[in-house]
Amino acid sequence: QVQLVESGGGLVQAGGSLRLSCAASGRTFSMYAMGWFRQAPGKEREFVAAIIGSGGITYYTDSLKGRFTISRDNAENTMYLEMNNLKPEDTAVYYCAAGRTAYSRYASDFGFWGQGTQVTVSS
Repeated sequence: QVQLVESGGGLVQAGGSLRLSCAASGRTFSMYAMGWFRQAPGKEREFVAAIIGSGGITYYTDSLKGRFTISRDNAENTMYLEMNNLKPEDTAVYYCAAGRTAYSRYASDFGFWGQGTQVTVSS
């Protein structure tokens, strides 16, 4: 079992930056692939980025590559999402998730979810 808690969301102007954190409980954090998903109002939840258990491989949705960076600190049981040059279309609730399937971009492969943190980008 893994419990996840996101933090770091907020209101930012277009062009600004935010760093989201996802704190995980449990002693097996490094065994899980971790991912970030987001859901904008009226839209389906979409994949943002993920990182394998060791942290050695990351993968992103193509449209966000270069602006968003995912990382993890297994010693601290924490995952991060650095978001730069934010745009109004990045406004969404951001969720962190944990799963045992490496390299997946599908929400169904992530069995544990946080409650989400709101990111709002003003123009």
